[in-house]
Amino acid sequence: MAKVTPFKTPMREQLPEERIKNNDEVPYGYSADEAVREAERCLQCKKPKCMEGCPVEIDIPGFINFIAEKKFKEGIMRIKEKNILPAICGRVCPQEEQCEKYCVVGKKNEPVAIGRLERFLADWERNEGKIEIPPKPAPTGKKVAVVGAGPAGITVAADLAKFGHEVIVYEALHKPGGVLVYGIPEFRLPKEIVFKEVDYLRNLGVKIYTDMVIGQIKSVQELFSEFDAIFLGTGAGLPWFLEISGENLNGVYSANEYLTRANLMKSYLFPKYRTPIFKGKRVATVGGGNVAMDSARTALRMGAKKSIIIYRRSLAEMPARNEEIHHAQQEGVVFNILSNPVAFHGDEKGWLKEVECIRMKLGEPDASGRRRPVPIPNSNFRLSIDVAVISIGQSPNPLIPSTTPELEIGKHGNIVTDIKSGATSMKGVYAGGDVATGAATVILAMGAGKIAARNIHEYLMKN
Repeated sequence: MAKVTPFKTPMREQLPEERIKNNDEVPYGYSADEAVREAERCLQCKKPKCMEGCPVEIDIPGFINFIAEKKFKEGIMRIKEKNILPAICGRVCPQEEQCEKYCVVGKKNEPVAIGRLERFLADWERNEGKIEIPPKPAPTGKKVAVVGAGPAGITVAADLAKFGHEVIVYEALHKPGGVLVYGIPEFRLPKEIVFKEVDYLRNLGVKIYTDMVIGQIKSVQELFSEFDAIFLGTGAGLPWFLEISGENLNGVYSANEYLTRANLMKSYLFPKYRTPIFKGKRVATVGGGNVAMDSARTALRMGAKKSIIIYRRSLAEMPARNEEIHHAQQEGVVFNILSNPVAFHGDEKGWLKEVECIRMKLGEPDASGRRRPVPIPNSNFRLSIDVAVISIGQSPNPLIPSTTPELEIGKHGNIVTDIKSGATSMKGVYAGGDVATGAATVILAMGAGKIAARNIHEYLMKN
């Protein structure tokens, strides 16, 4: 057996000083030679641990072996047996906490770059124009409504179509993709890639209707006059706020609004695209997750002279992916750690001018396992800013829960589901993704979608 090289094959990317001036994707992806070289690091374990960390059950050693043998078509087909969104997952999924975390190579060296290899195959297929659609099964005569065209809904729709069911997807926004299009910036996940993956779904026979706000245009109860089963995948669209004074000043945004305006509605091209956003010169983003990194990095591309992260813990506790933190640091984002806002201050016209913070220290671990931030008395200080982006989390979209009394709702506004099936308290209605769990990752939403699809199929065949 050849000796395994200790480090991942590097991925080329835009220089920081160049990429903050555009919205183009930062990493370029692997070339064929780079992908083969990285694939050859895989040990092809007889009992692969990496698969234990994959929520959608991809045959990871299988597709990597095809890359090593330069059989790229076979490799992408192996992935698509389980995952119809490989170009997306290869870019935004936290592989370091999932499949790569269990990689045997990673015991002594850097793990195999599973995510980068998945992205390579998806990009190869798209660039070659060789996307293959599986043969359509015989129709079952059953009809399913999927509410929400995010990761969970797309996954459910694809799997149910492969079972032979008629599937119609209802999306509230004007573009399908959910958080993939409104929440993740162009420089991290190009919209063209999302729309290509959605086209694959259409080629499976799934119909997608946009600008359809279920809960207003139609209720869940009314859908049952047309459908045999329903899946709810409406995501986590209700942002949390700090609930401090001055939060209603002009220039204070939730991360949901800020990223939706900037990414999906292209505020960076205003007035060509008519969704304005205030382009601050000094922007502070409150929070330490991936959404916070996306917001802080977006601010630079919107023209901010200074982009600041305000986070109440230290870098070690920051929940964002290491890659996102690294890219933000490269691009010049300032990390103001161990501090927390206590008030926003504005001018006489109601525009934001300053954020007042208090210094924090770390105490004993809390329920999350991270050390609890504790305020330091009399340590207040102020920062001059003109835009603030609040990125401290979000709850499930409340529209369907509030209009569907038959659904059991959890204390955080989530739709209560059976973890093993995705079934809700309402017969024939299933749910998954952020609307059930609260804000989580793309791949976990897809995993919930696969579980729900299997159980919806079983329910339909029995009824």
